[in-house]
Amino acid sequence: MAETINQWAVITIVLSGLALCVGVYLIRRGMREAHMRAMIVATSLATIFLVLYLTRLGLGYEKKYAGPGEWRAAYFALLISHIILAAANLPLAVGALWNAVKGLRAAGNLGNIDAPAARGYFNRHRAWVRWTVPVWLYVAVTGWIIYLVLHRYGEVIKGA
Repeated sequence: MAETINQWAVITIVLSGLALCVGVYLIRRGMREAHMRAMIVATSLATIFLVLYLTRLGLGYEKKYAGPGEWRAAYFALLISHIILAAANLPLAVGALWNAVKGLRAAGNLGNIDAPAARGYFNRHRAWVRWTVPVWLYVAVTGWIIYLVLHRYGEVIKGA
């Protein structure tokens, strides 16, 4: 069962990364409502991933690297950077979302985001996402790489 949960976790984080890219594309085209919907999808899928990932760990399903020795240092450098930035990504995403929601409430609708009451929130939202998007994408892509490496060169460890 844990292996199936792991596969669904991978599917959700791949879809989350794709939705994030779509959201960035849409906002650059000025399509605010579609951007908001894409980001809700991206965030929801990332949340589902986190629940599945933690469930999988709770069930004791883990893999360790058992690949070529000459790749070991590169694998662990990638894994460590992934873990650190994944931990940083949660508060970054929450900060970005918090300011977007507060800005939307202050504006009343997406057509009014330049209202004085909303402008500060959306400016902070933009400041947060300048860090959040690259970190989120790095974490997603390195997670996919780690998954593929462990799929090929991993040994399953079954916990208690």
